[in-house]
Amino acid sequence: MTSPLPAPASTEDTDPGEDLPPGTTPYYARMHKYIKRAVIVCLVALVIEGAFTLPFMAVYYGYPTLSLTQICSELLKVRYSDDTLECKVPYPMFGPPEGAEGKDTARDQWGIQPVPKYHRLKFRELVRIHDARVARQQQGAQHP
Repeated sequence: MTSPLPAPASTEDTDPGEDLPPGTTPYYARMHKYIKRAVIVCLVALVIEGAFTLPFMAVYYGYPTLSLTQICSELLKVRYSDDTLECKVPYPMFGPPEGAEGKDTARDQWGIQPVPKYHRLKFRELVRIHDARVARQQQGAQHP
């Protein structure tokens, strides 16, 4: 008696000979290859974007005139409406989270979706804010 199932035409149809990653069936192998390529392209794009973000933001906020620590301190002062806040460099190992000490002075509306109440910074506006603060401090020191 003969078998009702036809015999495979060749061994290539049953065993494609590909070394597939674990969990990948031959049916989805091509899709997995394209997904892997797309993920690699996206990760490379994120690394390139991250590499260029900090230098452009630093220049936007006033890097050649202000150091990165001064920019950080000015951002804290604007965000939390407190002229006494300073960025700590190096930050203490077990210190509070960055900005936690200024949260009480912020004018934001806190809730599920916080609404910031500080004004939006324009190009190199931190330089003008810093210079005005230094001038006020010098004027206050001259006229006690």
